[in-house]
Amino acid sequence: MFVDSHCHLNFPELRERLPAVKLAMHEADVHAAMVISTTIEEFPAVLALAESEPRWYCTVGVHPDTENLTEPDESLLLGLADHPKVVGIGETGLDYYRLGLRTVADMEWQRQRFRTHIRVARRCSKPLVVHTRSASQDTIDILQQEGAQGCGGVFHCFAETEAVARAALDMGFYISFSGILTFKNAQDLRSVASWVPLDRLLIETDSPFLAPVPFRGKVNQPAYVTEVARQVAQLRGLDVQTVAQLTTDNFKRLFKIDF
Repeated sequence: MFVDSHCHLNFPELRERLPAVKLAMHEADVHAAMVISTTIEEFPAVLALAESEPRWYCTVGVHPDTENLTEPDESLLLGLADHPKVVGIGETGLDYYRLGLRTVADMEWQRQRFRTHIRVARRCSKPLVVHTRSASQDTIDILQQEGAQGCGGVFHCFAETEAVARAALDMGFYISFSGILTFKNAQDLRSVASWVPLDRLLIETDSPFLAPVPFRGKVNQPAYVTEVARQVAQLRGLDVQTVAQLTTDNFKRLFKIDF
């Protein structure tokens, strides 16, 4: 059995054809998924999806790119996280990729939002789902400053360097690989995936984005997480079912889930 540890089933590309998405998951032996929150406004739909299937779960949080919508405080996030289907906080983190005319100094609001999520994760003992893009050093620094070792979590859709992976692992975090791992120009990332401890490794789609080879250019979906597993298996000299089992076990351990 495979698990997609990070997907956006509430996004219209997937929500509008959910029966077909679910059938494809079943046929690919993908029987568990984490539906990720990116705004407070979308959280009711995210939670409803998690409640609709026994092995679907969700997070609550606000993506670092989100602007001009509800800004979460600790009280709001804690209240929404108090539900058995909410097993993680995020996705949260830092993203300096689209600064435009702004400077890194201008992104203090993003750093403060990240700190809020870390504090909530520590208070409710639920792991963080961390997004970082063009901001790896600040991401690591803030996690360390806020004592994120106390809640742990996962660096999702990992596309950073070996140094960032080691820093995350040193804090007790897991590393999750997406379809990027299959891309032709991702040799450095495959090098990281070749040594990440097997008990700290997760797989995901981040669907509807980043469809893996051989589906690149198409709408991604949870069924395609098997292609990420195949790439990991090839890199590690394992069979695909072994990767499926160990990543499922890791998912259950990190998010304190039993199924």
